[in-house]
Amino acid sequence: MSSCVSHHHQVGVRPRPGGRLPAAVASFLPPAPRRRRRVACAAMSAEAAPGVEPAEAEPVAAALAEMVEEAAVWCAVHGLVVGDRADPRSGMVPGVGLVHAPFSLLPARFPTSFWKQACELAPIFNELVDRVSLDGEFLQAALSRTKQVDAFTARLLDIHEKMMAINKKEDIRLGLHRSDYMLDSETNSLLQIELNTISSSFPGLGSLVSELHRTLLKQYGKVLGLDSKMIPRNWAATQFAEALGRAWAEYNNDSAVVLMVVQPEERNMYDQYWLVNHLKESYGVTTIRKTLAQVEAEGEVLTDGTLVIDGRTVAVVYYRAGYAPTDYPSEAEWRARLMMEQSSAVKCPSISYHLVGTKKIQQELAKPNVLERFLDNKEDIAKLRKSFAGLWSLDNEEIVKAAIEKPDLFVLKPQREGGGNNIYGHDLRDMLIKLQKEQGESLAAYILMQRIFPKASLTPLVRGGDCFEDLTISELGIYGAYLRNKDKVVLNNQCGYLMRTKVSSSNEGGVAAGFAVLDSVILTDE
Repeated sequence: MSSCVSHHHQVGVRPRPGGRLPAAVASFLPPAPRRRRRVACAAMSAEAAPGVEPAEAEPVAAALAEMVEEAAVWCAVHGLVVGDRADPRSGMVPGVGLVHAPFSLLPARFPTSFWKQACELAPIFNELVDRVSLDGEFLQAALSRTKQVDAFTARLLDIHEKMMAINKKEDIRLGLHRSDYMLDSETNSLLQIELNTISSSFPGLGSLVSELHRTLLKQYGKVLGLDSKMIPRNWAATQFAEALGRAWAEYNNDSAVVLMVVQPEERNMYDQYWLVNHLKESYGVTTIRKTLAQVEAEGEVLTDGTLVIDGRTVAVVYYRAGYAPTDYPSEAEWRARLMMEQSSAVKCPSISYHLVGTKKIQQELAKPNVLERFLDNKEDIAKLRKSFAGLWSLDNEEIVKAAIEKPDLFVLKPQREGGGNNIYGHDLRDMLIKLQKEQGESLAAYILMQRIFPKASLTPLVRGGDCFEDLTISELGIYGAYLRNKDKVVLNNQCGYLMRTKVSSSNEGGVAAGFAVLDSVILTDE
Protein backbone atom coordinates (compact mmCIF):
# COMPACT_ATOMS: atom_id res chain seq x y z
CA MET A 1 0.00 0.00 0.00
CA SER A 2 2.47 2.19 -1.26
CA SER A 3 2.86 5.81 -1.36
CA CYS A 4 3.86 5.33 -4.94
CA VAL A 5 2.39 2.21 -6.38
CA SER A 6 -1.01 1.34 -7.63
CA HIS A 7 -3.82 -0.12 -5.63
CA HIS A 8 -5.13 -3.02 -7.63
CA HIS A 9 -8.15 -2.21 -9.69
CA GLN A 10 -10.34 -4.78 -11.35
CA VAL A 11 -12.66 -2.87 -13.56
CA GLY A 12 -14.40 -2.68 -16.85
CA VAL A 13 -15.84 0.52 -18.19
CA ARG A 14 -19.38 1.63 -18.88
CA PRO A 15 -19.21 5.06 -20.57
CA ARG A 16 -21.34 7.80 -19.08
CA PRO A 17 -21.79 10.90 -21.22
CA GLY A 18 -21.40 14.35 -19.77
CA GLY A 19 -18.90 13.72 -17.03
CA ARG A 20 -18.18 16.02 -14.10
CA LEU A 21 -20.30 19.00 -15.05
CA PRO A 22 -24.04 19.34 -14.44
CA ALA A 23 -26.16 18.48 -17.49
CA ALA A 24 -26.63 22.11 -18.52
CA VAL A 25 -22.89 22.69 -18.56
CA ALA A 26 -21.92 19.22 -19.80
CA SER A 27 -23.75 19.89 -23.04
CA PHE A 28 -20.90 22.24 -23.94
CA LEU A 29 -18.44 19.35 -23.94
CA PRO A 30 -17.63 17.50 -27.16
CA PRO A 31 -18.50 13.79 -27.43
CA ALA A 32 -16.29 11.44 -25.44
CA PRO A 33 -13.06 10.87 -27.38
CA ARG A 34 -11.72 7.47 -28.34
CA ARG A 35 -8.36 8.50 -27.01
CA ARG A 36 -6.95 11.30 -24.93
CA ARG A 37 -7.39 14.78 -26.30
CA ARG A 38 -4.58 17.03 -25.17
CA VAL A 39 -6.49 20.24 -25.63
CA ALA A 40 -6.73 23.34 -23.53
CA CYS A 41 -9.53 23.16 -20.99
CA ALA A 42 -10.99 26.27 -22.55
CA ALA A 43 -11.35 24.39 -25.83
CA MET A 44 -13.11 21.53 -24.06
CA SER A 45 -16.10 23.62 -23.19
CA ALA A 46 -15.92 26.14 -26.00
CA GLU A 47 -16.59 23.45 -28.62
CA ALA A 48 -20.32 23.81 -28.19
CA ALA A 49 -22.53 20.82 -28.89
CA PRO A 50 -25.07 21.21 -31.72
CA GLY A 51 -27.90 23.53 -30.73
CA VAL A 52 -25.91 25.35 -28.04
CA GLU A 53 -25.06 28.97 -28.71
CA PRO A 54 -21.32 29.65 -28.47
CA ALA A 55 -22.11 32.65 -26.27
CA GLU A 56 -23.56 30.34 -23.61
CA ALA A 57 -20.37 28.30 -23.56
CA GLU A 58 -18.07 31.27 -23.09
CA PRO A 59 -18.46 31.76 -19.31
CA VAL A 60 -17.79 28.04 -18.71
CA ALA A 61 -14.80 28.03 -21.06
CA ALA A 62 -13.38 31.14 -19.43
CA ALA A 63 -13.90 29.71 -15.94
CA LEU A 64 -12.17 26.41 -16.73
CA ALA A 65 -9.21 28.17 -18.34
CA GLU A 66 -8.75 30.45 -15.32
CA MET A 67 -9.18 27.54 -12.91
CA VAL A 68 -6.23 25.59 -14.34
CA GLU A 69 -3.73 28.33 -13.55
CA GLU A 70 -5.29 29.21 -10.20
CA ALA A 71 -5.31 25.55 -9.19
CA ALA A 72 -1.63 25.10 -10.11
CA VAL A 73 -0.71 28.17 -8.04
CA TRP A 74 -2.83 26.91 -5.12
CA CYS A 75 -1.00 23.56 -5.22
CA ALA A 76 2.39 25.28 -5.11
CA VAL A 77 1.60 27.56 -2.16
CA HIS A 78 -0.28 24.90 -0.16
CA GLY A 79 2.15 21.99 -0.56
CA LEU A 80 0.05 19.81 -2.89
CA VAL A 81 3.29 18.70 -4.51
CA VAL A 82 5.36 15.64 -5.43
CA GLY A 83 8.93 15.14 -6.58
CA ASP A 84 9.51 15.62 -10.29
CA ARG A 85 10.68 12.43 -12.02
CA ALA A 86 12.78 14.57 -14.36
CA ASP A 87 14.97 15.63 -11.42
CA PRO A 88 17.03 12.69 -10.14
CA ARG A 89 17.42 14.30 -6.67
CA SER A 90 13.69 14.97 -6.19
CA GLY A 91 13.06 11.72 -4.30
CA MET A 92 15.96 12.16 -1.89
CA VAL A 93 16.49 15.85 -1.16
CA PRO A 94 13.50 17.75 0.28
CA GLY A 95 12.64 20.97 -1.52
CA VAL A 96 14.35 19.96 -4.78
CA GLY A 97 12.48 19.38 -8.05
CA LEU A 98 8.87 19.91 -6.99
CA VAL A 99 5.83 19.75 -9.28
CA HIS A 100 2.14 19.89 -8.43
CA ALA A 101 0.58 16.47 -7.86
CA PRO A 102 -1.61 15.46 -10.81
CA PHE A 103 -5.24 16.30 -10.02
CA SER A 104 -8.73 16.46 -11.45
CA LEU A 105 -9.88 20.03 -12.07
CA LEU A 106 -13.39 19.25 -10.79
CA PRO A 107 -14.52 16.91 -7.98
CA ALA A 108 -16.07 13.52 -8.75
CA ARG A 109 -19.83 13.21 -8.38
CA PHE A 110 -20.70 10.55 -5.80
CA PRO A 111 -24.15 9.58 -4.45
CA THR A 112 -24.66 10.57 -0.80
CA SER A 113 -26.20 7.21 0.12
CA PHE A 114 -23.10 5.26 -1.02
CA TRP A 115 -20.83 7.83 0.65
CA LYS A 116 -22.57 7.27 4.00
CA GLN A 117 -22.38 3.50 3.52
CA ALA A 118 -18.60 3.65 2.91
CA CYS A 119 -18.03 5.89 5.95
CA GLU A 120 -20.08 3.62 8.23
CA LEU A 121 -17.97 0.61 7.24
CA ALA A 122 -14.65 2.11 8.41
CA PRO A 123 -14.92 1.49 12.19
CA ILE A 124 -16.31 -2.02 11.53
CA PHE A 125 -13.35 -2.90 9.30
CA ASN A 126 -10.98 -1.40 11.91
CA GLU A 127 -12.44 -3.71 14.58
CA LEU A 128 -12.32 -6.68 12.21
CA VAL A 129 -8.61 -6.16 11.47
CA ASP A 130 -7.86 -6.08 15.19
CA ARG A 131 -9.87 -9.22 15.95
CA VAL A 132 -8.37 -11.21 13.06
CA SER A 133 -4.84 -10.08 13.99
CA LEU A 134 -5.20 -11.76 17.38
CA ASP A 135 -5.91 -15.17 15.83
CA GLY A 136 -2.41 -16.23 14.83
CA GLU A 137 -3.47 -19.79 14.04
CA PHE A 138 -6.08 -18.54 11.56
CA LEU A 139 -3.55 -16.31 9.78
CA GLN A 140 -0.95 -19.08 9.56
CA ALA A 141 -3.46 -21.68 8.33
CA ALA A 142 -5.16 -19.38 5.79
CA LEU A 143 -1.82 -18.34 4.31
CA SER A 144 -0.10 -21.74 4.51
CA ARG A 145 -0.50 -22.55 0.79
CA THR A 146 0.29 -18.99 -0.28
CA LYS A 147 3.53 -19.39 1.67
CA GLN A 148 4.58 -22.24 -0.66
CA VAL A 149 4.35 -20.10 -3.79
CA ASP A 150 5.05 -16.51 -2.67
CA ALA A 151 8.45 -15.93 -1.10
CA PHE A 152 7.53 -12.48 0.24
CA THR A 153 4.44 -13.68 2.11
CA ALA A 154 6.54 -16.60 3.39
CA ARG A 155 9.09 -14.21 4.95
CA LEU A 156 6.32 -12.19 6.63
CA LEU A 157 4.80 -15.41 7.98
CA ASP A 158 8.20 -16.50 9.32
CA ILE A 159 8.43 -13.30 11.38
CA HIS A 160 4.84 -13.78 12.53
CA GLU A 161 5.59 -17.38 13.54
CA LYS A 162 8.62 -16.26 15.56
CA MET A 163 6.45 -13.75 17.43
CA MET A 164 3.88 -16.49 18.14
CA ALA A 165 6.61 -18.82 19.40
CA ILE A 166 7.73 -16.31 22.05
CA ASN A 167 4.08 -15.41 22.80
CA LYS A 168 4.78 -11.77 21.87
CA LYS A 169 1.93 -9.53 22.99
CA GLU A 170 1.16 -6.18 21.38
CA ASP A 171 -0.65 -4.38 24.21
CA ILE A 172 -0.84 -1.09 22.28
CA ARG A 173 -2.13 -1.68 18.77
CA LEU A 174 -2.36 1.05 16.14
CA GLY A 175 -3.96 0.62 12.72
CA LEU A 176 -4.07 3.31 10.02
CA HIS A 177 -6.13 1.67 7.28
CA ARG A 178 -7.75 2.55 3.99
CA SER A 179 -10.58 0.58 2.47
CA ASP A 180 -10.97 1.13 -1.28
CA TYR A 181 -14.32 0.94 -3.10
CA MET A 182 -15.84 1.36 -6.51
CA LEU A 183 -19.45 1.82 -7.58
CA ASP A 184 -20.49 -1.11 -9.76
CA SER A 185 -22.91 -0.01 -12.47
CA GLU A 186 -24.04 -3.60 -13.13
CA THR A 187 -25.39 -4.15 -9.61
CA ASN A 188 -25.70 -0.47 -8.55
CA SER A 189 -23.74 -1.26 -5.41
CA LEU A 190 -20.65 -0.12 -3.53
CA LEU A 191 -18.05 -2.91 -3.68
CA GLN A 192 -14.75 -3.18 -1.84
CA ILE A 193 -11.61 -3.47 -3.94
CA GLU A 194 -9.26 -4.12 -1.04
CA LEU A 195 -8.36 -3.18 2.51
CA ASN A 196 -4.93 -1.59 3.00
CA THR A 197 -3.40 -2.17 6.43
CA ILE A 198 0.17 -0.98 5.72
CA SER A 199 1.40 2.34 4.33
CA SER A 200 -2.03 3.70 3.42
CA SER A 201 -0.83 6.61 1.34
CA PHE A 202 -2.10 10.11 0.51
CA PRO A 203 -3.76 11.23 3.75
CA GLY A 204 -1.74 14.44 3.42
CA LEU A 205 -2.22 15.29 -0.25
CA GLY A 206 -5.71 13.74 -0.43
CA SER A 207 -7.08 16.13 2.17
CA LEU A 208 -5.50 19.06 0.31
CA VAL A 209 -7.35 18.22 -2.93
CA SER A 210 -10.67 18.54 -1.10
CA GLU A 211 -9.61 22.04 -0.01
CA LEU A 212 -8.43 22.90 -3.54
CA HIS A 213 -11.80 21.93 -5.04
CA ARG A 214 -13.72 23.75 -2.32
CA THR A 215 -11.67 26.91 -2.97
CA LEU A 216 -12.23 26.70 -6.75
CA LEU A 217 -15.97 26.14 -6.44
CA LYS A 218 -16.41 29.01 -4.00
CA GLN A 219 -15.26 31.24 -6.84
CA TYR A 220 -16.52 29.41 -9.95
CA GLY A 221 -19.27 27.17 -8.61
CA LYS A 222 -22.12 29.43 -9.71
CA VAL A 223 -20.96 29.44 -13.35
CA LEU A 224 -20.43 25.67 -13.28
CA GLY A 225 -23.61 24.85 -11.35
CA LEU A 226 -21.64 23.12 -8.55
CA ASP A 227 -21.95 23.84 -4.81
CA SER A 228 -18.71 23.87 -2.78
CA LYS A 229 -20.68 22.95 0.36
CA MET A 230 -21.35 19.50 -1.13
CA ILE A 231 -17.63 18.60 -0.94
CA PRO A 232 -17.19 16.71 2.37
CA ARG A 233 -14.55 18.03 4.74
CA ASN A 234 -11.46 15.84 4.69
CA TRP A 235 -9.43 15.66 7.90
CA ALA A 236 -7.32 12.62 6.93
CA ALA A 237 -3.93 14.23 7.62
CA THR A 238 -4.82 15.73 11.01
CA GLN A 239 -6.67 12.59 12.12
CA PHE A 240 -3.84 10.24 11.11
CA ALA A 241 -1.47 12.55 13.01
CA GLU A 242 -3.82 12.47 16.00
CA ALA A 243 -3.80 8.65 16.01
CA LEU A 244 0.01 8.58 15.84
CA GLY A 245 0.21 11.24 18.57
CA ARG A 246 -2.15 9.37 20.88
CA ALA A 247 -0.27 6.09 20.29
CA TRP A 248 2.93 7.96 21.24
CA ALA A 249 1.16 9.20 24.41
CA GLU A 250 0.02 5.66 25.31
CA TYR A 251 3.66 4.50 25.10
CA ASN A 252 4.29 7.05 27.87
CA ASN A 253 7.85 8.22 27.31
CA ASP A 254 8.14 11.97 26.74
CA SER A 255 11.62 11.74 25.22
CA ALA A 256 10.67 9.04 22.66
CA VAL A 257 10.19 9.68 18.94
CA VAL A 258 8.04 8.38 16.11
CA LEU A 259 10.05 6.41 13.53
CA MET A 260 8.74 6.68 9.98
CA VAL A 261 10.16 3.84 7.88
CA VAL A 262 10.59 5.15 4.33
CA GLN A 263 11.96 4.08 0.97
CA PRO A 264 15.45 5.28 -0.05
CA GLU A 265 13.84 7.31 -2.85
CA GLU A 266 10.41 8.76 -2.21
CA ARG A 267 8.88 11.32 -4.56
CA ASN A 268 5.75 11.28 -2.43
CA MET A 269 7.66 12.50 0.65
CA TYR A 270 5.51 15.64 1.03
CA ASP A 271 2.41 13.55 1.68
CA GLN A 272 4.43 12.08 4.56
CA TYR A 273 5.79 15.43 5.75
CA TRP A 274 2.25 16.72 6.26
CA LEU A 275 1.87 14.09 9.00
CA VAL A 276 5.32 14.91 10.40
CA ASN A 277 4.38 18.61 10.64
CA HIS A 278 0.99 17.96 12.26
CA LEU A 279 2.63 15.66 14.82
CA LYS A 280 5.19 18.31 15.75
CA GLU A 281 2.80 21.27 15.82
CA SER A 282 -0.17 19.65 17.56
CA TYR A 283 1.49 17.08 19.84
CA GLY A 284 5.10 18.22 20.17
CA VAL A 285 6.22 14.83 18.86
CA THR A 286 9.45 14.48 16.87
CA THR A 287 9.52 12.14 13.86
CA ILE A 288 12.68 10.60 12.45
CA ARG A 289 12.72 9.14 8.93
CA LYS A 290 14.85 6.07 8.27
CA THR A 291 15.08 3.40 5.59
CA LEU A 292 15.00 -0.27 6.57
CA ALA A 293 18.74 -0.44 5.84
CA GLN A 294 19.39 2.52 8.16
CA VAL A 295 17.27 0.92 10.89
CA GLU A 296 19.41 -2.23 10.63
CA ALA A 297 22.64 -0.22 10.76
CA GLU A 298 21.68 2.23 13.52
CA GLY A 299 19.13 0.31 15.58
CA GLU A 300 19.11 -2.06 18.54
CA VAL A 301 16.60 -3.58 20.94
CA LEU A 302 17.58 -3.26 24.59
CA THR A 303 17.06 -6.13 27.03
CA ASP A 304 13.81 -4.57 28.25
CA GLY A 305 12.46 -4.47 24.68
CA THR A 306 13.07 -0.75 24.05
CA LEU A 307 13.80 0.05 20.39
CA VAL A 308 16.64 2.55 20.03
CA ILE A 309 17.58 4.08 16.67
CA ASP A 310 20.67 6.28 16.44
CA GLY A 311 20.53 6.76 20.22
CA ARG A 312 16.83 7.71 20.35
CA THR A 313 14.05 5.69 21.96
CA VAL A 314 11.25 4.87 19.51
CA ALA A 315 7.66 4.92 20.77
CA VAL A 316 5.90 4.27 17.45
CA VAL A 317 7.12 2.65 14.22
CA TYR A 318 5.05 3.95 11.28
CA TYR A 319 5.69 2.06 8.04
CA ARG A 320 5.58 3.99 4.77
CA ALA A 321 7.76 1.25 3.26
CA GLY A 322 8.09 -2.49 3.79
CA TYR A 323 4.92 -3.53 1.94
CA ALA A 324 6.59 -4.82 -1.24
CA PRO A 325 9.35 -7.36 -2.00
CA THR A 326 11.43 -4.56 -3.59
CA ASP A 327 11.67 -2.92 -0.14
CA TYR A 328 13.85 -5.86 0.99
CA PRO A 329 16.76 -6.04 -1.49
CA SER A 330 19.02 -7.81 1.04
CA GLU A 331 18.91 -9.68 4.34
CA ALA A 332 19.68 -6.42 6.19
CA GLU A 333 16.16 -5.11 5.55
CA TRP A 334 14.59 -8.35 6.83
CA ARG A 335 16.78 -8.16 9.96
CA ALA A 336 15.48 -4.61 10.51
CA ARG A 337 11.86 -5.73 10.20
CA LEU A 338 12.38 -8.58 12.65
CA MET A 339 14.21 -6.31 15.10
CA MET A 340 11.39 -3.76 15.15
CA GLU A 341 8.80 -6.51 15.53
CA GLN A 342 10.66 -7.94 18.54
CA SER A 343 10.72 -4.55 20.27
CA SER A 344 8.15 -3.00 22.62
CA ALA A 345 7.54 -0.04 20.26
CA VAL A 346 4.02 0.37 18.90
CA LYS A 347 4.02 -0.83 15.28
CA CYS A 348 1.78 0.63 12.61
CA PRO A 349 1.19 -2.02 11.45
CA SER A 350 2.32 -4.99 13.51
CA ILE A 351 3.22 -8.07 11.47
CA SER A 352 -0.21 -9.55 12.17
CA TYR A 353 -2.07 -6.39 11.07
CA HIS A 354 0.07 -6.46 7.90
CA LEU A 355 -0.94 -10.06 7.17
CA VAL A 356 -4.65 -9.30 7.69
CA GLY A 357 -4.38 -6.94 4.70
CA THR A 358 -3.27 -9.64 2.26
CA LYS A 359 -5.56 -10.57 -0.63
CA LYS A 360 -5.82 -14.18 0.54
CA ILE A 361 -7.18 -13.11 3.93
CA GLN A 362 -9.65 -10.83 2.14
CA GLN A 363 -10.85 -13.87 0.21
CA GLU A 364 -10.99 -16.05 3.36
CA LEU A 365 -13.09 -13.46 5.18
CA ALA A 366 -15.58 -13.46 2.31
CA LYS A 367 -16.30 -17.19 2.81
CA PRO A 368 -19.56 -18.17 4.54
CA ASN A 369 -19.49 -18.07 8.37
CA VAL A 370 -15.94 -16.71 8.63
CA LEU A 371 -16.87 -13.16 9.71
CA GLU A 372 -18.99 -14.70 12.48
CA ARG A 373 -15.79 -16.16 13.91
CA PHE A 374 -14.49 -12.64 14.61
CA LEU A 375 -17.49 -10.32 15.01
CA ASP A 376 -20.58 -10.64 17.19
CA ASN A 377 -22.83 -7.88 15.85
CA LYS A 378 -25.05 -9.35 13.11
CA GLU A 379 -25.85 -5.90 11.65
CA ASP A 380 -22.13 -5.11 11.31
CA ILE A 381 -21.51 -8.48 9.62
CA ALA A 382 -24.35 -7.83 7.16
CA LYS A 383 -22.93 -4.37 6.34
CA LEU A 384 -19.49 -5.83 5.60
CA ARG A 385 -20.91 -8.69 3.48
CA LYS A 386 -22.94 -6.23 1.39
CA SER A 387 -19.68 -4.54 0.34
CA PHE A 388 -17.81 -7.73 -0.61
CA ALA A 389 -17.29 -8.40 -4.30
CA GLY A 390 -17.14 -12.04 -5.43
CA LEU A 391 -13.85 -13.60 -4.24
CA TRP A 392 -12.75 -17.16 -4.90
CA SER A 393 -9.71 -19.39 -4.58
CA LEU A 394 -8.67 -21.37 -7.67
CA ASP A 395 -9.71 -24.56 -5.87
CA ASN A 396 -13.24 -23.65 -6.96
CA GLU A 397 -13.38 -25.50 -10.30
CA GLU A 398 -16.82 -24.20 -11.19
CA ILE A 399 -15.70 -20.57 -10.91
CA VAL A 400 -12.45 -21.25 -12.78
CA LYS A 401 -14.49 -22.79 -15.61
CA ALA A 402 -16.77 -19.73 -15.66
CA ALA A 403 -13.74 -17.40 -15.75
CA ILE A 404 -12.20 -19.28 -18.70
CA GLU A 405 -15.50 -19.00 -20.57
CA LYS A 406 -16.11 -15.32 -19.71
CA PRO A 407 -12.75 -13.84 -18.71
CA ASP A 408 -13.98 -10.24 -18.98
CA LEU A 409 -16.19 -10.73 -15.92
CA PHE A 410 -13.23 -11.57 -13.66
CA VAL A 411 -9.79 -10.38 -12.61
CA LEU A 412 -6.96 -12.69 -11.52
CA LYS A 413 -5.04 -11.24 -8.58
CA PRO A 414 -1.65 -12.60 -7.58
CA GLN A 415 -0.95 -12.72 -3.84
CA ARG A 416 1.84 -10.15 -4.26
CA GLU A 417 1.18 -6.67 -2.94
CA GLY A 418 1.91 -3.58 -4.99
CA GLY A 419 0.57 -2.51 -8.36
CA GLY A 420 0.80 -3.70 -11.93
CA ASN A 421 0.16 -7.32 -11.06
CA ASN A 422 -3.46 -8.06 -11.94
CA ILE A 423 -4.37 -10.18 -14.97
CA TYR A 424 -7.35 -9.48 -17.24
CA GLY A 425 -9.16 -10.70 -20.36
CA HIS A 426 -7.38 -13.10 -22.72
CA ASP A 427 -4.29 -13.11 -20.47
CA LEU A 428 -6.50 -14.26 -17.59
CA ARG A 429 -7.94 -17.12 -19.66
CA ASP A 430 -4.45 -18.22 -20.81
CA MET A 431 -3.08 -18.09 -17.27
CA LEU A 432 -5.96 -20.13 -15.82
CA ILE A 433 -5.54 -22.82 -18.50
CA LYS A 434 -1.79 -22.91 -17.80
CA LEU A 435 -2.35 -23.15 -14.02
CA GLN A 436 -4.92 -25.94 -14.47
CA LYS A 437 -2.39 -27.97 -16.46
CA GLU A 438 0.35 -27.39 -13.85
CA GLN A 439 -1.98 -28.08 -10.90
CA GLY A 440 0.00 -28.34 -7.67
CA GLU A 441 0.64 -25.42 -5.37
CA SER A 442 0.85 -22.74 -8.09
CA LEU A 443 -2.97 -22.38 -7.93
CA ALA A 444 -2.57 -20.95 -4.42
CA ALA A 445 -0.57 -17.97 -5.75
CA TYR A 446 -3.73 -16.30 -7.08
CA ILE A 447 -7.29 -15.45 -6.21
CA LEU A 448 -10.15 -14.73 -8.62
CA MET A 449 -12.29 -11.65 -8.10
CA GLN A 450 -15.49 -10.39 -9.66
CA ARG A 451 -14.65 -7.60 -12.07
CA ILE A 452 -16.29 -4.31 -11.18
CA PHE A 453 -17.84 -2.11 -13.86
CA PRO A 454 -17.86 1.54 -12.81
CA LYS A 455 -19.32 4.19 -15.09
CA ALA A 456 -16.78 6.26 -16.97
CA SER A 457 -17.16 10.01 -17.27
CA LEU A 458 -15.38 12.76 -19.18
CA THR A 459 -13.07 14.62 -16.83
CA PRO A 460 -10.63 17.55 -17.08
CA LEU A 461 -7.29 16.36 -15.67
CA VAL A 462 -4.28 18.55 -14.85
CA ARG A 463 -0.72 17.29 -14.93
CA GLY A 464 2.47 19.32 -15.24
CA GLY A 465 0.40 22.52 -15.59
CA ASP A 466 -1.40 21.16 -18.68
CA CYS A 467 -5.09 20.37 -18.76
CA PHE A 468 -6.55 17.58 -20.89
CA GLU A 469 -9.78 15.66 -20.92
CA ASP A 470 -10.26 11.93 -20.84
CA LEU A 471 -12.76 9.24 -19.97
CA THR A 472 -12.11 8.29 -16.35
CA ILE A 473 -13.30 6.06 -13.54
CA SER A 474 -12.90 6.78 -9.83
CA GLU A 475 -12.08 4.79 -6.73
CA LEU A 476 -13.01 5.95 -3.23
CA GLY A 477 -10.70 5.15 -0.33
CA ILE A 478 -12.03 5.64 3.20
CA TYR A 479 -9.38 6.05 5.90
CA GLY A 480 -9.80 4.50 9.32
CA ALA A 481 -7.76 4.87 12.53
CA TYR A 482 -7.84 2.34 15.36
CA LEU A 483 -5.90 2.54 18.62
CA ARG A 484 -6.23 0.10 21.47
CA ASN A 485 -4.33 -0.34 24.74
CA LYS A 486 -5.08 -3.80 26.15
CA ASP A 487 -8.85 -3.80 26.78
CA LYS A 488 -9.34 -0.07 26.20
CA VAL A 489 -10.26 1.14 22.69
CA VAL A 490 -8.66 4.61 22.66
CA LEU A 491 -10.06 5.51 19.25
CA ASN A 492 -11.91 3.86 16.38
CA ASN A 493 -12.72 6.41 13.69
CA GLN A 494 -13.48 6.93 10.05
CA CYS A 495 -11.05 9.75 9.30
CA GLY A 496 -11.19 11.30 5.88
CA TYR A 497 -11.00 9.90 2.40
CA LEU A 498 -9.01 9.63 -0.81
CA MET A 499 -10.57 9.86 -4.24
CA ARG A 500 -8.38 8.61 -7.08
CA THR A 501 -9.43 9.04 -10.67
CA LYS A 502 -7.74 7.22 -13.51
CA VAL A 503 -7.96 7.11 -17.25
CA SER A 504 -10.36 4.26 -17.94
CA SER A 505 -8.22 2.69 -20.66
CA SER A 506 -5.63 1.74 -18.04
CA ASN A 507 -6.28 -1.46 -16.06
CA GLU A 508 -3.90 -0.54 -13.26
CA GLY A 509 -4.03 2.81 -11.44
CA GLY A 510 -1.92 4.60 -8.87
CA VAL A 511 -1.31 8.29 -8.59
CA ALA A 512 2.40 8.41 -7.95
CA ALA A 513 2.99 5.64 -10.49
CA GLY A 514 1.64 7.98 -13.15
CA PHE A 515 -1.60 6.31 -14.25
CA ALA A 516 -4.05 8.34 -12.20
CA VAL A 517 -4.74 11.66 -10.51
CA LEU A 518 -5.83 12.82 -7.06
CA ASP A 519 -9.44 13.90 -6.74
CA SER A 520 -12.18 14.72 -4.24
CA VAL A 521 -15.90 14.03 -3.88
CA ILE A 522 -18.96 16.19 -4.50
CA LEU A 523 -22.07 14.57 -3.06
CA THR A 524 -25.20 14.13 -5.20
CA ASP A 525 -28.73 12.81 -4.68
CA GLU A 526 -28.42 10.25 -7.50
